[in-house]
Amino acid sequence: MAGILVIGETAPDGSLARISAEVATLARTLAEQGGTKAGGIVVAADTAGAAGAAEELARYLPRVRALDDAVLADHAAPQRVAVAVLDAAREADHVLIGASPDGRDVAGILSAVLGRGVLVNAVGVDWQDGPIVEMSAFGGKLITRSRFANGAGIVTVRPNVVTAEPAPEPGTVERATAAEAAKLPLVRVVDRVAEASAAAPIEEATVIVAGGRGMGSPDGFRIVEEIAEALGGAVGASRAAVDSGWIPYSQQIGQTGKIVKPRLYLALGISGAIQHKVGMQTAETIVAVNRDPDAPIAEFADVVVVGDLFTIGPALLAELRRRAG
Repeated sequence: MAGILVIGETAPDGSLARISAEVATLARTLAEQGGTKAGGIVVAADTAGAAGAAEELARYLPRVRALDDAVLADHAAPQRVAVAVLDAAREADHVLIGASPDGRDVAGILSAVLGRGVLVNAVGVDWQDGPIVEMSAFGGKLITRSRFANGAGIVTVRPNVVTAEPAPEPGTVERATAAEAAKLPLVRVVDRVAEASAAAPIEEATVIVAGGRGMGSPDGFRIVEEIAEALGGAVGASRAAVDSGWIPYSQQIGQTGKIVKPRLYLALGISGAIQHKVGMQTAETIVAVNRDPDAPIAEFADVVVVGDLFTIGPALLAELRRRAG
């Protein structure tokens, strides 16, 4: 499988992870620009899981390989996935994978084994005799554009920088069993801890209500949670709120947190520093509530409400509940 290879990831429920659909869309576009081929590969613990996720990936790519590896049921995924896709990655000119925790680990292993460079956390990729990768540096204050010196390499792509779009025609799926792994030590999973979270991952939410330093305390986030519930959305936060211990890191949005792309982003008490902006600036509509009319978020928000969020927030919540009732 030459050209561009997409390594697909599975979600906790066994379906294709949304970030893999985004990466596959990007790979297909790059292949069209460069006159090359794009394909994918998915590895899962059982045949049905691998086939199901591969069928989803084939909506975006012309050819996908599904590999089942029973060892994945009880062992850490990145190492086994990297070994399973090694031959396909070696044959490809470029490998694309989502910049998720597992995706970064797989990219690092492949880089070490194949001796290829990695361009990480891409916020954009285009093709000029090979991939030109845009990366955000210095908290979003600088965008770099880089290419691989020897022509081949690995790219990890940040979530929500590409909109997933299925191909006009679905591709084909080839099914196989992963070959015996190289003689590497296995990392066995001895315990799994499920973290309670919102109904939908924050990266996939169409509505996000986020709070910042202006919330003042954990109790201040109650209004954020209530508005998010009324809108059917997810709760987010700035780094200042997370660092203060008011809300878990899993809800952090920004340069060192999640990148989101909702239809509506309601920011309460968030100043809008550049580190936060890079995580939510692609939202379709940004509404900010802040008592400081000169806060940085006022420069890029679509609507800015100047006032006390603890006055405006309850009034907004009451109106939402009135309309819903």
